[in-house]
Amino acid sequence: MFKISVEDVPLNRFHRLLTVRSGGGSFVDGYVLSIIGIAMTKVSPALGLTAFWEGLIAASALIGIFFGGFIGGALTDRLGRRLLYFVGPTLFIVCSLAQYWVQSGEMLFALRFLNGVAVGIEYPVATAFLVEFLPRKYRGPCLATLTILWFAGAATAYLTGEAILHFGGADAWRITLASTAVIGALLFIVRLGTPESPRWLIGKGRHAEAEAIIRRVYGAGFSLANLPKQAESKSLSFGNLLHSGYGKRMAFVTLFWTCSVIPVFAVYAFAPKVLEALHLSGGWASYGSVAITLLFVVGCIIATRLVNGLGRRKLLLHSFLWSGLALLLLGLLREGPSLIILIMFGAYALFIGGAQVLQLVYPNEIFPTEIRAAAVGVGTSMSRIGAAVGTWLVPVSLQSLGIGTTMYIAAAITFVGLVVSWFLAPETADRNLEDAASLDDEEPRGSLSKNNSW
Repeated sequence: MFKISVEDVPLNRFHRLLTVRSGGGSFVDGYVLSIIGIAMTKVSPALGLTAFWEGLIAASALIGIFFGGFIGGALTDRLGRRLLYFVGPTLFIVCSLAQYWVQSGEMLFALRFLNGVAVGIEYPVATAFLVEFLPRKYRGPCLATLTILWFAGAATAYLTGEAILHFGGADAWRITLASTAVIGALLFIVRLGTPESPRWLIGKGRHAEAEAIIRRVYGAGFSLANLPKQAESKSLSFGNLLHSGYGKRMAFVTLFWTCSVIPVFAVYAFAPKVLEALHLSGGWASYGSVAITLLFVVGCIIATRLVNGLGRRKLLLHSFLWSGLALLLLGLLREGPSLIILIMFGAYALFIGGAQVLQLVYPNEIFPTEIRAAAVGVGTSMSRIGAAVGTWLVPVSLQSLGIGTTMYIAAAITFVGLVVSWFLAPETADRNLEDAASLDDEEPRGSLSKNNSW
């Protein structure tokens, strides 16, 4: 008798709750990485920071993500998804509270670094959980929703930070930095009761536990027979699989992810300074930063609606093309009216949404279960090297090269992402998880075909 695959069942209550549990991590990530941009105006004079330390503290969480991605990815594949699910929230709570008593730039750097480690751990574990439970039809949109929640967290950070700094008194910046602990505590609580991934359990030969979880999640009529066939793979390592053909996919994920995050993180860390360099000062700069952040959310929402219908590959190519053109025009029109500058920044925020949502979709779909979390961790870590360096160098570039050249560099990085994606991006829409991760039907890129045409 034919058995329906768990990848073809409707979205149920567990799937929705799991999306909230994993999406909450993305919300906290966006909040953690963005709150420093608001607080820095008060932190710098309070701690007597030099320009060097300003840039280093702004980049500290990104450096932490580099290490957290490697650590989290490897441990998630080795120890299981469920255990690592609570490490990030715990670090968020402890490190965020400790920031209230920070006394030096060095101490703030260390605490921001550890928060970054927590963020790096979140990416592989939260997305692996989602992709290994979700039905095929909802896999892309739900993974893309995590990016929407990241930008929602960033927007909340800007709004909350501005409010706390306005009403919080002399130590408002300390409260601003410590505010992440509240969200971290809520995240820890909502994740209680999450089961282990059956796919991971099967890979470890723990079939009875996997079957019990499948019945619990999908109903008494489901069993291991309803899960697409998966080989046990205790002996496979990340390095071995890269050498067996996944190296090109890892290169694609790392390069496109890097090219999509460098300009975005630079904008978030120094949005007011960038807008002031473009002759938007005072209210234009402050409220313009919030407006641009909200437009990032709108862009991600639009991309999420298109991720299945348009397809992963087309969405990525269009995203890089039009967002790169917006950055190029920002450089060309840098002396233009304030409204035009905001329109161009808004266009960039809208169009880059496609590349942003696919950062978590692609690596979770094109790698097999036994290295999925490690691949996401490596992609997270490697992309943050460029993001950290780029963020650190933004003040230097604005001062020595000027806003025009800075925008041209951002546009060039975005166009590199376009070229890489044109040659390496596969199409994974409408494929089950095992087929999407298979190397059997790899086809050359750079030519127009049914799956890679514009």
